[in-house]
Amino acid sequence: MAAGDPRVLAVAARVAESRERDVPALLLALKEILNSPSLGRKESEKIKQDIYDYDLTQCCVLVLRQDFSRVRGGWATAAQLAEILSHCCVGLEVKEDPKEFYTKFLPSAVDNLLLLGRRLQARFIRAVKDEEKQDFLRCFRTVTDAICWLFGGHIQLTKHVLQNDHFLQLLVTDDVETAVIMMSVLHGILGVNSSVLLQVDEETLHSVLDELVYKLSSTTNPVIGNAATKLLLLIAKFCKQLLNLLTTRYKGLKVLLSKQWTGKGFDRDLSQLLDLLYLEQSSGKKEMQRLHQAACIIQAAWRGFQTRKRLKKLPQAVTILQRSFRAKREQERQHLEKQKEDEALKLQMQLQRQRAMRLFHERQLALLEIIHASQVNKHLQEMEVKSALTIQRFWRGYRARRSFHQQRQSLKEYKAAVIIQRAACKFLEKQRSKRPLSPWKDPKGLTDEQRLALQQKVDDYIKLHPASQMSEEMSKELHMQAQEKLAQFMLRSKLDQRAAQRRETLLAQVNTDVELLMNAPRLAETTEKDLAVFMSRSVPVATKAKQSHNAMLKYAHWPWWKKLGDEFVEDDVIPDDALNAEHGSLFIGGRKSY
Repeated sequence: MAAGDPRVLAVAARVAESRERDVPALLLALKEILNSPSLGRKESEKIKQDIYDYDLTQCCVLVLRQDFSRVRGGWATAAQLAEILSHCCVGLEVKEDPKEFYTKFLPSAVDNLLLLGRRLQARFIRAVKDEEKQDFLRCFRTVTDAICWLFGGHIQLTKHVLQNDHFLQLLVTDDVETAVIMMSVLHGILGVNSSVLLQVDEETLHSVLDELVYKLSSTTNPVIGNAATKLLLLIAKFCKQLLNLLTTRYKGLKVLLSKQWTGKGFDRDLSQLLDLLYLEQSSGKKEMQRLHQAACIIQAAWRGFQTRKRLKKLPQAVTILQRSFRAKREQERQHLEKQKEDEALKLQMQLQRQRAMRLFHERQLALLEIIHASQVNKHLQEMEVKSALTIQRFWRGYRARRSFHQQRQSLKEYKAAVIIQRAACKFLEKQRSKRPLSPWKDPKGLTDEQRLALQQKVDDYIKLHPASQMSEEMSKELHMQAQEKLAQFMLRSKLDQRAAQRRETLLAQVNTDVELLMNAPRLAETTEKDLAVFMSRSVPVATKAKQSHNAMLKYAHWPWWKKLGDEFVEDDVIPDDALNAEHGSLFIGGRKSY
């Protein structure tokens, strides 16, 4: 890549090294470079190419989406960046990947410019002070001029501008100043590409025309009326199809123009538009009469043909109607018979069930008369067990049959998959045996020219994106901080490991004690060996066990009225000599000391 302009290179370097909020102010330096009086046509194109190659135009497009109320210079900076972007894109011929430039970059630039225009319009409408309103209006006009300059240099953008939602929202406004500016933008679009209205979709075309007619009907401001009338006149002069659309879609437009806008200072344009509308209406009426007569003739011929066709098919239609009626009557008769059979079957099943229940109750009563009274409960339990077994047997059989059917389907699928896999493996093995082994090919290396070009690209990238350098003292300090954090982490991990080991030890001890208590024999079967397992020489444990035993004995001898409270055992004071005593007692938890 040839060496670029040093001023552009310096701006690119400052932009790459600066913070995001300082980028818009740095990009304003491009305006001075583009407006240099010593630049010729070729030099200007060369500078625009350098700005695009160093991604400064892409940076301008991205910056336009920011909120400039927090940026140095405010919205005036945004307007200047919009002007810079339009001047950089017009007259630029991209040689590398021009499709991306024309299909992606330019439409995104137009979208961001229209979005910026919406923001400026909203702030202009909300502003209270006259000075602020004038500043916002000046910035808004600068942005719209940049948009006009951009689609003036690239005609294909006119369709994209019209179909953009931001443009339609800018046009649909009740503010006079911004509405006039947006209608001038639309006038510029039609002046650059007069066929653009036929290229857009029908919804967009109707939206634009609806807004122009609405402005004529909803306001009495002569400035808006003059701009809207000129636009409609330009549209009507360009294409007869659009003129026909105006006369058919807006039937009261002529009356509105003649009554409301006559004598407002633009009678010449108004009279031309009215003449075109009346001329189109007169020719349209003759055409409508001719089309109406042709339609009547076609309808008469078609109705006669249809009538003759129906008369020919009348006997067949009667036969089909009779057949369908008889078939429907037979279906209804069969349905009634089936319904009667179902009701009879249901009644028969109900009677059989009642008869079975009656026989069952009679059998039960006979058995109760035969069996002794002391054996009735036992007999009923046996009958319940038999009934439960019968129900379980039927349910398990049903579940087994259902699972068998499900498994049979899955077994079929499994066998089919095995057969398919076996066939595929055999086929692949045959193909591998038929395929000859390809000789080894060494990978192609880079030529000297490719290596030099690659090295040149790497050097250019390093120049554009220099790496941040760190001093030796900062690296040592960073190393010391890393070592301290690593030591803290190691110490904390050792402490956590010890705590985990202690928890595991305590859990093992608790599990052992629980297992001993669960496996303990009853008191009648206890031996001396079993007692030795639960004995402890720990004085506090023995004292606590003795205290609990005394409390339970005391509670057992209390009268009933003393046991109504929630707390019935008072903690006795443990004497000092009991703590110093050495004797064996029941071991409840803790650890034995020998």
